[in-house]
Amino acid sequence: MLIGLLLFTAGCTPKPAEQAASDVIRIGVFEPMTGDSAAGGQMTWEGIELAKELHGEVLGKEVELVLVDNKTDKNEAANAAIRLIEKEKVVAIIGSYGSSLSMAAGPTVMEKKVPAVGCSPTNPLVTKDNPYYFRVCFIDPFQGSVMAQYAYEDLGARTAVIVRNVADAYSVGLNNFFKEAFIKLTGDDKAVLAELDYQQGDQDFTAQLTSIKKENPDVIFAPGPYNDGALMIIQARDLGITAPFLGGDTWEAPEFIQIGGQNVEGVALSTHYSIDAAPTEAAKEFVDAYKAKFNKDPNAFAALGYDAYMVILDAIERANSYEPTAIRDALAETAGFKGVTGTITLDDNGDATKSAVILQVQDGAFKYLTTVEPN
Repeated sequence: MLIGLLLFTAGCTPKPAEQAASDVIRIGVFEPMTGDSAAGGQMTWEGIELAKELHGEVLGKEVELVLVDNKTDKNEAANAAIRLIEKEKVVAIIGSYGSSLSMAAGPTVMEKKVPAVGCSPTNPLVTKDNPYYFRVCFIDPFQGSVMAQYAYEDLGARTAVIVRNVADAYSVGLNNFFKEAFIKLTGDDKAVLAELDYQQGDQDFTAQLTSIKKENPDVIFAPGPYNDGALMIIQARDLGITAPFLGGDTWEAPEFIQIGGQNVEGVALSTHYSIDAAPTEAAKEFVDAYKAKFNKDPNAFAALGYDAYMVILDAIERANSYEPTAIRDALAETAGFKGVTGTITLDDNGDATKSAVILQVQDGAFKYLTTVEPN
């Protein structure tokens, strides 16, 4: 169990400035190892853990990872960032799966001036006006436009219904960007027939699905937690709704297919990486090592976790320093980094500009469809 890997060493830990004099430097990780997003956090941790095993030293010193479970809870995420900085004295932080969880930690990393690198939080607000937050994933305006383009061009859809988890900034934000792009593509202000909401923890989507059946859209866009999506699709098929469902990167979890079973066959989603479209030489090293360690194929979240760790090590090397502010400055200048998920250049907001991948559930597995480059 991954929780067994938690490294809590409160007490006599070195301050960041003191780490240059020790043989170890600390990088903090806050991910949801329990709670609704546990699967995503655990997949991300696999990639981070692997990167550390393969590249465990920087500037001649050993790297120590300090993992804190944010429990898929915003308050826990904020507390995790405080703990990593004040008690564990890390020089940089990786995390978190989930835009809302990352945003909860944002004020702390900016106030304490310790840089954070998100692996998969795609909401633009994660890095907005925060010079200490970066990420190695693309952002939702691009992801939303990619799925709108797929719906319009590949599925021939001219109408859509949107379903949102109103407590999830990722779900709300991505739906907004899909709507904007889909209306632009169709040239029809009424192309989105309905925007339907549900609450965090809902298990019964009958009310929303009854409305969808009445609207009879060409496509249903419903990005949110993978378990919400799987349950919604099962109930939709039971009601006789046959329109295709589309989602975002959070649906790329084995649990999505395990829960949804045959009902999620044909579902398409956008994500960051596919083993069938490895973009760099670094990807080959990652895939071979991941298969050897975990005896399975890697997914996007493991790849992003790997890239987040490597981007921080690259920044430390270029800064020639373990000081958090020096690492931050080097991160801000990251350009052309050859990562597992593609070539990463961080823009003025700290966001990665890179391609997106579209996957489809086929025969009980995620299959690669295509790669979409940013305009």
